[in-house]
Amino acid sequence: MKIVVIGGTGLIGSRTVAILRQGGHDVVAASPKNGVNTITGAGLKEALSGAAVVIDLANSPSFEDRAVMAFFETSGRNLLAAEKPAGVKHHVALSIVGTDRTPENGYFRAKVAQEKLIEASGIPYTIIRATQFMEFVGAIADASAVVNTIRLSPGLFQPIAAEDVSALVADIALEPPRNGIVEIAGPDRAPFDEIVARYLKAKGDRREVVRDPDALYWGGRVEEHSLVPLGEARIGRIDLNEWLRRSRPAA
Repeated sequence: MKIVVIGGTGLIGSRTVAILRQGGHDVVAASPKNGVNTITGAGLKEALSGAAVVIDLANSPSFEDRAVMAFFETSGRNLLAAEKPAGVKHHVALSIVGTDRTPENGYFRAKVAQEKLIEASGIPYTIIRATQFMEFVGAIADASAVVNTIRLSPGLFQPIAAEDVSALVADIALEPPRNGIVEIAGPDRAPFDEIVARYLKAKGDRREVVRDPDALYWGGRVEEHSLVPLGEARIGRIDLNEWLRRSRPAA
């Protein structure tokens, strides 16, 4: 089966491509690096020819509110328009748990707009909403730091390893379309500040983590359940301790 992975050279995409190829599928790792551009439309027709499944993992190069909205709306429209004449049978897109619960976050608003385009397209689809990746916890800490203090909400956090995200995306792409949403998350659920404090301690980072209910997350307020699944979710295999062990530099 031919599967096109948009963003197929990125963190999740490269892993997803490898998994699907190991399963014997004909996989196109599509990205601007190899001539497939969802913003300009270049290369889309050729890449999608004969494709049964398209997995959209493309991400905006800018997180500025207007830029990220323009990216996901333009990319989504161009991709979905190209899929119709190609006869794509399953459109899979990676989104974020809580996109519709934090409207003041510009990136989340853009993902909601992307989801709405998919739902209205008429193409069979599955939207995968994932919790934050463990690989980005360090960047979140840095973005929340003022000198040696990191202020974070006590709202619940449930990060997932990129390896698990890729495996779950590959599995779901091979299943029948849900025409709905599937949520995925990591095994550990705890207050945001506690997860980050565990991460920093394991990394030998001595900065202080302060619990602050008013602390913002990429511009949005975090309530208790803003960033975690509210109902059934598929859970990854790799917990935070295991991920930290694996990510330690070799002695």
